[in-house]
Amino acid sequence: MAKVKLKVIESNCRCGYCNAGDEYIVEDLCPPICHELWNCMYPFVYTLQNGGMLDYGDKKAPMFDVKCPDEGRVVIHGERI
Repeated sequence: MAKVKLKVIESNCRCGYCNAGDEYIVEDLCPPICHELWNCMYPFVYTLQNGGMLDYGDKKAPMFDVKCPDEGRVVIHGERI
C-alpha cells in the first residue's frame, strides 16, 4: 500500500490540532488530526493508497486539496509518495 503525505497549508484551527506547515505520512493509521477533517479526506487518502488517481483541476493526479468542514479553517494538501 502506498504512503500519502499530508501537509497543512493554512490553519485557523479552533481545536489546536493543526498548525500551518505540519506534515504527516499516512500508512495505515489516522494521523493526529480532528476526526471531522479526517472523515472528509479519508476517501481521497484511501484512493491514493490503493493506486487511484483523483480529479485535480482539469486533470487527473495523485494528489488532492481539502478544507476543514468548519468553515474551511484548515486547508490540507495530500499527495501519494
